[in-house]
Amino acid sequence: MDKRFRRYDLDWLRVFVFSLLIFYHVGMFFVPWGWHLKNNIIYEWLTWPMLFLNQWRLPILFLISGMGTYYAFSKRTLLEFNKERFLRLGVPLLFGMLAIVPPQIYFERLAENQFHGSYLEYLGTIAYKGVYPEGNISWHHLWFLPYLLIFSILLSPVFIFLKHRKNKLISWTKGILQKPLGLYIFIIPLYLLEAFMEPFFDITHDLLNDWFNFTSSMTLFFFGFVLVANEEVFWIALSKIRQKALRFGILGFIGLLLIWQLEDGYVVHFTEAFLKVFNFWSWILVLLGYAATYKNKPSKYLSYANRGVYPFYILHQTVIIALAYYVKDLNWGLLTKLFVLIIGTFLICWLIYHFIILKIKILHPLFGLKKMV
Repeated sequence: MDKRFRRYDLDWLRVFVFSLLIFYHVGMFFVPWGWHLKNNIIYEWLTWPMLFLNQWRLPILFLISGMGTYYAFSKRTLLEFNKERFLRLGVPLLFGMLAIVPPQIYFERLAENQFHGSYLEYLGTIAYKGVYPEGNISWHHLWFLPYLLIFSILLSPVFIFLKHRKNKLISWTKGILQKPLGLYIFIIPLYLLEAFMEPFFDITHDLLNDWFNFTSSMTLFFFGFVLVANEEVFWIALSKIRQKALRFGILGFIGLLLIWQLEDGYVVHFTEAFLKVFNFWSWILVLLGYAATYKNKPSKYLSYANRGVYPFYILHQTVIIALAYYVKDLNWGLLTKLFVLIIGTFLICWLIYHFIILKIKILHPLFGLKKMV
């Protein structure tokens, strides 16, 4: 994002939400949900804080990505934008699939007794044969990159039109944002997708059969662009609604906790769909609103952390799974394992980032690092 158009609050949020990925993926090791490795003891109660995070952690990332795209078009042509998107998303994705993700699948195969041998033997035999889960080629946690790349390519002609020409959509959005609860109008398309599409398409992250996740994520990406196209009105609307959104978010999550105790049925389904979008949209507004009020200012720590977000994201799950493999069967308590996995992941990712990636310039494009200006 060009410094002339920089929103430091969005940078802080980006750092915060991507940092939560480490906590979330460590949590996946301990809860009953399907994941690549599992601890020898599963903790059911951990599902509740995990469910809270799970509601809004990815929606806000796609929304912020759409906002960043608006600012990116302030100084780029259509061709320049798409070229940069490929270099910053496509190249790290390919590198990640070839070099970063294979250790995750290797440790998974060892844990499931599907492979016996060293990592070098794994690379020389089955590492690049077949598509996961039957085979071993996968993008695993990097699925966010191909989705964002495709959203960017598909919507870039629309975005450059909206950015540089007067149009009814941006004008209509401006009017909506000036209404007391205008920001909640945007949950209507999200609700329709949740109510009528989600039941028919499981979230797979495989791109080809992931229609609900693909469509809802692209909708949030689009919303991010449209909202900041009216940025003065948008940030004012956020400042007015953030406290009310906090109350709505608390009520929305309590409502979800209650509805999840009921048996399935049409009434339950449509109510749950509304509560889901109402809840995660409220928490998105809370985070955006409070960040805009208190964190829209530069910091040397922010500059360093914001540049490191992308490499940390690429590396973190591989580090978690490698550590988890060696602690999963140890007779340690939850707090000890959490400490080892969380602190160990942050520390190892930082060591790799600070002492290897930053020092070796040829690695910069592989981890999506821009040139320093």
